[in-house]
Amino acid sequence: MDLLDLKTFMAIADTGSFSQAAELLHVTQPAVSKRLANLEQHFATPLIERLPRKAVLTDAGKLLRQRAATILREVDNTQAEILNLHSSVTGVLHLATSHHIGLHRLPKEIRRFSRAHPEAEFDLQFLASEDAEQALLAGSVQLALVTLPEQVKAPFTAHELWLDRLVFVAEPDHPLTHHTDLQLSDLTEYRALLPAPHTVTFQLISSLFAGQSLPLATSMPTNYLETIKMMVSVGLGWGVLPDSMLDDSVAELALETNLYRKLGVIYDSRRTLSRVAEAFLLQLRGEAPSAAP
Repeated sequence: MDLLDLKTFMAIADTGSFSQAAELLHVTQPAVSKRLANLEQHFATPLIERLPRKAVLTDAGKLLRQRAATILREVDNTQAEILNLHSSVTGVLHLATSHHIGLHRLPKEIRRFSRAHPEAEFDLQFLASEDAEQALLAGSVQLALVTLPEQVKAPFTAHELWLDRLVFVAEPDHPLTHHTDLQLSDLTEYRALLPAPHTVTFQLISSLFAGQSLPLATSMPTNYLETIKMMVSVGLGWGVLPDSMLDDSVAELALETNLYRKLGVIYDSRRTLSRVAEAFLLQLRGEAPSAAP
């Protein structure tokens, strides 16, 4: 039995999709099907029932999923512990990051870490915060930099790193920018350009409107804040952005909402972090020694 086949089976089981498993593992869908076929041939029984829109585990598949999760964690933990016997920080850090953090927060952290540990390498996956959790569970990444939910559930451990102040914005000549005594209810007359409803950022915004029993009419949802900024800047609607993204292309609306989101790092606490992942985590948390000049 090949560990790669086992990891592929777990990716299918976790996502419920051959195509999503292929995307998660960075392989083709035929490669995913081939690896599953290898496992089913090894056990001489079907493990996954292929339905039109979803891959469903058979009874044998459910049993294998329970055991495989433990087996793969033990293999990863053993490998990490052996690598950690070496004193130097080397190897590849498999890291997931949201696009916003990857563009605006991560570069300086990578530069600092690379100066301190020149033999370390980064393998980055740009994922939505919600998809990063699946990558952690599958073991394809060790750490994930994400927007933190209100409550982080097991088996994840989270550490808050940054606080984003969120502001309401519109195109500089938008009617909302000329309002005196602007209220949240005034925004309901115009189209909102926001992230997808399942995201933490959207839920923070939605709760503001729900708290005042106000409707929220959204259009063209996208999880890329840079795209939202562009659409706002050309007058397609109003949006909500971190204040660090403000420039002359958009105008902050005069609303006092006191809206913040937490950005941080999460990892699967059941897995032993590699030495390079542990060192980067310490740096992110401000506990690492400074790099030599």
